[in-house]
Amino acid sequence: MSINNPETELTVIIRNIPIQIERKPIKNFHLAVYPPDGRVRVAAPLHLSDDNIRLAVISKLSWIQKQQAKFAAQPRQPKREMISGENHYIFGDSYQLQVIERQGRHEVAIANNNTLQLFVNPGTSTQNRAVVLTEWYREQLKARIPDLLNQWQPIIGQQVADWGIKRMKTKWGSCNIRDRRIWLNLELAKKPTECLEYVLVHELVHLWERYHNERFHAYMDQYLPQWRQCRDILNREPLADI
Repeated sequence: MSINNPETELTVIIRNIPIQIERKPIKNFHLAVYPPDGRVRVAAPLHLSDDNIRLAVISKLSWIQKQQAKFAAQPRQPKREMISGENHYIFGDSYQLQVIERQGRHEVAIANNNTLQLFVNPGTSTQNRAVVLTEWYREQLKARIPDLLNQWQPIIGQQVADWGIKRMKTKWGSCNIRDRRIWLNLELAKKPTECLEYVLVHELVHLWERYHNERFHAYMDQYLPQWRQCRDILNREPLADI
């Protein structure tokens, strides 16, 4: 299958590794390996031939495999049983879960700065306990985003028309440039606040520059000089299997 088709995206297999390739009106070849599953993505200039793209990928195979091995070895959050004694994270801090069964409304509360209390009706299933906690995480994240937008939109000089939160398996955030809408991964409610800030700034910068090119990196360096450290923190954080 030819990959020499302007402004298209497809997946090819090179040395048994799936490679997502997108041709763009850019100057340089870009290759990245993304957590959590080691997805490989290439952005290639329109003028590069199929053979040149394949050779460029092959020259990076050793590095690709090292990155994929690193992500495969990265610790993952243990499967949640939603029972008392489990540790759960809220904006980077660890809390011990305390499940309290009682009649009434399902609720979540923080007690003593180290305990996450989950109030549920007797007999509530593990799945429904998880739903209650997930929705609470969503509310915590929703409460923080407006202040961050109010802080960063004037600095960056871009405004979003809308934003939302959803569970994403391979991205921490995304930006629909046409609709000026950004999405943030629900898992960011568990990560350090600086990680949430980094992802939000990252998506706002996409309103200036669509691609992860030198111009994009220059904007990130200008607005959030420590962005690489934040990115590395996210890459080191335990992953959740969605």
